[in-house]
Amino acid sequence: MPRPLPIQSESQPESAPPDLPSIRGRRSIWTQRNAPIGLEAEPRTTLAARILAARGFATDGQIDAFLNSTLRDLHDPSLIPDLDRAAQRLLDALSNSEPIAIYGDYDVDGITATTILYHTFKTLSPDAPIRTYIPHRLDEGYGLNAAALTDLAGEGVRVVVSVDCGITAIEPARAAKDAGLDLIITDHHNPPERIEDLPDAFAVVHPRRPDSAYPFDELCGAGVAYKLAWRLATLASGDGRATPAMREVLIDLLAPAALGAIADVVPLVDENRVITRFGLSRVRGSRIEGIAALVAEAGLDGEDIDAEAVGFRLAPRLNACGRMGHAASAVELLTTATGDRAAAIAAELNEQNNQRRATERRIAEQAQEMAEAAGMLEPGHRAIVLAHPEWHPGVVGIVCSRLVERHHRPVILMQNQGEQCAGSGRSVDCYNLHAGLVSCAEHLTTFGGHDMAAGLKLDRANLDAFTAAFVAHANAHLTEADLVGRSAFDCDARIAELSLDAVRELARLGPFGRGNPRVRLVIRGATLNQSPKRMGNEGKHAQLWLGQDGAAMRCVAWNQGDLADDFRGGDMVDALVMPQISRWNGNTRVECEIADLRPATP
Repeated sequence: MPRPLPIQSESQPESAPPDLPSIRGRRSIWTQRNAPIGLEAEPRTTLAARILAARGFATDGQIDAFLNSTLRDLHDPSLIPDLDRAAQRLLDALSNSEPIAIYGDYDVDGITATTILYHTFKTLSPDAPIRTYIPHRLDEGYGLNAAALTDLAGEGVRVVVSVDCGITAIEPARAAKDAGLDLIITDHHNPPERIEDLPDAFAVVHPRRPDSAYPFDELCGAGVAYKLAWRLATLASGDGRATPAMREVLIDLLAPAALGAIADVVPLVDENRVITRFGLSRVRGSRIEGIAALVAEAGLDGEDIDAEAVGFRLAPRLNACGRMGHAASAVELLTTATGDRAAAIAAELNEQNNQRRATERRIAEQAQEMAEAAGMLEPGHRAIVLAHPEWHPGVVGIVCSRLVERHHRPVILMQNQGEQCAGSGRSVDCYNLHAGLVSCAEHLTTFGGHDMAAGLKLDRANLDAFTAAFVAHANAHLTEADLVGRSAFDCDARIAELSLDAVRELARLGPFGRGNPRVRLVIRGATLNQSPKRMGNEGKHAQLWLGQDGAAMRCVAWNQGDLADDFRGGDMVDALVMPQISRWNGNTRVECEIADLRPATP
């Protein structure tokens, strides 16, 4: 059986909602979070209070801790195994001018983790010989590789610190040791179950090591790097407290840490919420010129930068170079680039992102047609497995996510070139993708990942056998009912409740993301004041007006232009909505994004 290897998560959002391929599917089943909270149960309770209750916040203390978290809520970094050992070795290297290489991953999490350590090292020792290394996605693949480590040693590097990779790099760690390198691994991907199966490195810094007592196990790679940076600062001061100058740098580095957390789709709870909340507030004013250039290129100057702006507009640009070319330019943007050079790189990333989007649309259309032709969308075929020689391996993971969103079943897409197939998979909540690959391991060359996302390689000759085995496993573990999407909502609401003040209050529940999703409400028994109208390119989207008890509200439905065919003015409907504040032409008002719409039920 091939030994499972970790891969990066590619599940982060990749473009703004209006730009998503129009591959949304059937209406979903609506389920309420936690205990039902109805309008009649607490008629005088504010909307925000009902939402907090639906999310499990039962006491004033819980609510206060959630809404008013501070940087003091971050956990002691020394609790992470090997972190102090790693920090001391790095400080010694900085003091002795030993060459250090930061070995990162090519996704946003790896890029921002690299950024955090680079700026920390350069603040502590401005003249230190620091270099960064990002493997080429297509030529080298994910993670540490022995050849690169050996080359770094040959070029005089004495210490290598990995970020967002390395936790299962047994052979590369052995090669590093043989080359005379002190290898420090920092990672957050699934570790081995036994301490003796960790790589033989100078230090292995991981909050979920088998021997770890760290109180939070959902940090991303940038989060682990941030905790290491924090400990470096306190150790360097000699008195356990970062110097004022270093403290300012650490606060500024919350911005890239937030970008990494949002892009890697870690749960925005506990200290991830703290890092993201305070990091987002530092994005616009960051002293890293590359961040400012990226913000400008994304058209976010003067706008509020929230988690959605990061996920849909900033992160895709940083990711694009790693998918379409080499992520080294994104690292340069966030580490050494200034002035015109920063603006030029940001423009280059923007162009690569446009290319990525065009490639994604083409693959999505081909995959949809192939899945239909192969009968993979039928209820008795509960997984999609496809390969095509022209599919870009850096983009197929995103398309998997789009097809999962539409068809509610696991999807694996691969590029088949020569004698090999290589690609990515994405899953649904009720199916463990990694377990599915384990069951088919005899057909695979390598694979790795977790419950929801994975990467794999296989001999082309094994493609049909693998497809049959994987679909059989999915059919055995998924029911027909599992193939229908489910949408969780917080509570019922009425249009009249959605005032500007009420929706502004809901913003305090952010930042939103995995583990703390955007507020979703059900408005029951509303009337369509007029027939929905198509809008946008090719009429992919729809706008409609909901009325209820004399109150009315404009709503938009991204990638649901078919609502204009399914509903007419005067229809009574139930709407699953996400309230938001719209600012346009100097006007500020509440609008709702339609997540789903159906005829009103009694």
